[in-house]
Amino acid sequence: MTTHTTEPVLIESDAALLEVDDLHVEFHTRDGIAKAVNGVSFQVHAGETLAVLGESGSGKSVTAQAVMGILDTPPARISRGAIRFRGRDMLTMSQDERRRIRGRHVAMIFQDALSALNPVLSVGKQLGEMFRVHRGMSRREAKAKAVDLMDLVRIPAAKARVDDYPHQFSGGMRQRIMIAMAMALEPDLIIADEPTTALDVTVQAQVMDLLAALQREFHMGLILITHDLGVVADVADNIVVMYAGRIVERAPVHALYKTPAHPYTMGLLDSIPRLDHKGRDLAAIKGLPPNLLRIPAGCAFHPRCPYARDVCRTEPPPLHAVTGTGVAAHRGSACHFWKEALDGTIGR
Repeated sequence: MTTHTTEPVLIESDAALLEVDDLHVEFHTRDGIAKAVNGVSFQVHAGETLAVLGESGSGKSVTAQAVMGILDTPPARISRGAIRFRGRDMLTMSQDERRRIRGRHVAMIFQDALSALNPVLSVGKQLGEMFRVHRGMSRREAKAKAVDLMDLVRIPAAKARVDDYPHQFSGGMRQRIMIAMAMALEPDLIIADEPTTALDVTVQAQVMDLLAALQREFHMGLILITHDLGVVADVADNIVVMYAGRIVERAPVHALYKTPAHPYTMGLLDSIPRLDHKGRDLAAIKGLPPNLLRIPAGCAFHPRCPYARDVCRTEPPPLHAVTGTGVAAHRGSACHFWKEALDGTIGR
């Protein structure tokens, strides 16, 4: 017997697809409460690519998992905030409503395809499951759809390989299968969590080109989570930079690369290898990210910041609106001295 479920009513408008508002996520551990996400807010519109950057432990993946509703609770707990998809707060939905949004409207590409895929099921069965569960298709129909998806993500000889298992594919091909799985139901928004991890640079470029092409074709919103600024330079529209669970800078991609307004962003950009710096030592941000159980007072970045002053050690900076002649709209920087950072005079 087929069970019919009612789709949650979602508001169609020109407003943002996704709005994350003052999100706080904490983990209750034996050693105390780890504050993984501390007041994160951003929006994503249809057709927009938002890149979320930062080192490991900055809160990027936890934010994505909170949006998808896949945090392990406990130990995780969303202590404050709202996550609105097409105007509806997903945090107040029932589990059934949220489950129907996952996959159909919001999908996720995980960073380790080999771990995310089931090793004892063929890729065709795993891709076809989306259509059997959400569309009620027969096995034959679902398998045909799986072949179509493999063709969509440019896997050669898709019809011949649909019954192969994940270990029979290369890392790049497995990542394409993960993209195909996310694309199965043509969602409005895809969250890609480090989609090019452990891939060589040529395959990275192919995967990013594929994501960009699919986004243009289907006019999806895309959240791209990464620690690699080089990966997002050609595909992102806007960037948010996270540190210790907070957004420390927000800007359109070209503005951020040209004139960063936070010392942490400056450090990330300086650490990218450049052809015109041949023979020079690669710059690195000194120190380590903070322990989330004991986030430093004031600006969390101050122990590693070469420009820190007394106020940085005592007063946490808000996300200041970055303004000025020639400055792109909707920029923000959580630095007390963002003006000096923006004009390049910080530390002088």
